[in-house]
Amino acid sequence: MKRFYGTELPNPLMLGTAQYPSPAILEQAFRTSGAGVATVSLRREGAEGAGAAFWKMIQELGVLILPNTAGCHTVKEAVTTAHMAREVFDTRWIKLELIGHTDSLQPDVFQLVEAAKVLTEDGFQVFPYTTEDLIVGERLLAAGCEVLMPWGAPIGSGRGLNNTYALRAMRAEFPEVPLVIDAGIGLPSHAAQAMELGYDAVLLNTAVARAGDPVAMACAMVRAIEAGRLAHEADPIEARDMAEASTPVIGKAFLA
Repeated sequence: MKRFYGTELPNPLMLGTAQYPSPAILEQAFRTSGAGVATVSLRREGAEGAGAAFWKMIQELGVLILPNTAGCHTVKEAVTTAHMAREVFDTRWIKLELIGHTDSLQPDVFQLVEAAKVLTEDGFQVFPYTTEDLIVGERLLAAGCEVLMPWGAPIGSGRGLNNTYALRAMRAEFPEVPLVIDAGIGLPSHAAQAMELGYDAVLLNTAVARAGDPVAMACAMVRAIEAGRLAHEADPIEARDMAEASTPVIGKAFLA
């Protein structure tokens, strides 16, 4: 597995921490699935009360923490949130979200590149939530990012991978860059498909947290991710337009 800013993930599943029925179910979903990274919004943290209890529980999971700038719409807002998150969570990692479209939550890629440059110059290790656009990917890498996180579909939509052609092209264009499918995953089959394309990890939240049984879904996701990674490494056959017989005709008996 590729290293993320010098860190090897214990598991390719990155799991969000919002919308779970209870903290106990959240904790069980992490422990059962073995998810290696927890994404955390600064808005869930506080110095006292429920915020402190939540942060204590996340720390006890022993996972890597990836704070995010969820809900930010401007460079200034995202940069300020990132600095606050670095102080609270004591990590240089930041998932940079900079939303440009209210309905689809599509990232504003112009401000995203600008914010990424500011943050990398400030010493952050940026995980940018972006589109599958190759030019935007190039600009983010030039800005100092060492990871790209293209969306599969709009956040929380559960639609899977809307543009497999572009996602496959991104994998081919940046073979040495760690790539993460971020957003849109709804089913384990979607997660497996992402790994079959050669992606290095999958980040999801809603598909697990809002499932009827979040713990079972978390387990299903991590098993699908492992299956997809093994399939990619096994060098699968190419799709064909016509049939190809799997049984040889040599030696076949012919009746007169």
